[in-house]
This record gives sequence, structure tokens and C-alpha cells, in this order.
Amino acid sequence: MTKKNVSADGLIAVILKAIDEVKGLDIQLLDLREIENTVCDYFIISTGTSNTHVNAISSAIQKQVGKLSKEKPWHVEGEGNAEWILIDYVNVVVHVFQKHIRDYYDIESLWGDAKITEIASAN
Repeated sequence: MTKKNVSADGLIAVILKAIDEVKGLDIQLLDLREIENTVCDYFIISTGTSNTHVNAISSAIQKQVGKLSKEKPWHVEGEGNAEWILIDYVNVVVHVFQKHIRDYYDIESLWGDAKITEIASAN
């Protein structure tokens, strides 16, 4: 579980760097802090091109966060079929989708009141 000594901004920076290093696509940061009754403060959403790529993104996130922040996710779901992996760091929840699953669920629209920031790839 995320400890209070790691800031959300620091955690987000590590996660975004990990996603970029394995060439995650269409990265978005949703700031949910101004919305009432949300489950967390931030969503990070990314797309992978295949099951293998989605798993690689998820693994890179967990490895980098563990290495740099000494944090483990509170919960991880979806690694079995790797179409949609959710990594829950309590205040920050990461969603890694295959494109067709992301298009189908369209969670950006479900959280339309969130402040959405498109994250440009460094690659």
C-alpha cells in the first residue's frame, strides 16, 4: 500500500517514466480531486498493442515504482488475460488497456468532469 512519505506527484512521475520506457501509447492523466466521491485522486491511462505489451507496461510500472519509491501496489487485476490491467496504488490508479478494450469502456468519458492531461511520449 502506498505510504504517505511518497507524494502523488512523485509516484505519477515514476509511473509515467516507466510507461514511456516501454513505449506505452496514448497516455492520459485524469485528475479526479475536484470530483466528489471518487475512489482515488488520479487515474493514469495507457494503451498497449498486445497482451505482451500490456503485461510489459504493467511489469515496468511495478518494477520502477518498487525500485525508486519502495512501494507495492495495494491491488493488481487483469494480468491473466492482459486486456485491461488495473494497478491500484491507493491515491493513483493505473489502467493499461489494449486499444479495443479501451475504446469499448471509454473510461475517459465516464470521468468527463476530470481534468485530463495528455502526456507526450519522450520516445
